[in-house]
Amino acid sequence: MNISSGFRKIAVAAIATAGIGFASAAHADSGTIRFAVYKAAFFVGGSGGKGTFTFHGKSYPISIGAVSGGLAFGVSKTYFRGTVRHIRRARDVTGVYGAAGGGGTIGKGAQVIIMRNDKGAQLELTGRQVGLQVNADLSGMAISFE
Repeated sequence: MNISSGFRKIAVAAIATAGIGFASAAHADSGTIRFAVYKAAFFVGGSGGKGTFTFHGKSYPISIGAVSGGLAFGVSKTYFRGTVRHIRRARDVTGVYGAAGGGGTIGKGAQVIIMRNDKGAQLELTGRQVGLQVNADLSGMAISFE
């Protein structure tokens, strides 16, 4: 009798703990993002751009600023679009995102990037790049509301 009572308590505790985890994940939401970034680099690169973040049917103008360092050179423009996941409110998209990557473009090319900020927001981006760009670098990108 004590074994089944103890087992029931453990089972109830496990279900309650799992329920709390699912409840917090269920409250997380997502939005869509689109922006264009101009990038210029010669070992150290800088980029900036503007775009729109859409969350719950409302659009927010955003600014993008970024710095990269490593093996990088060239000039390009990239049009990004994607999804921002694991957010609770619109301002969760703002902040600094970090990434390590590499690639190259001569003329036209494609990019796929997944980054996370300190609030837990995850950017899943695809991009269409135009220009001459070669890179193997570490980069950081900051998103802010205008």
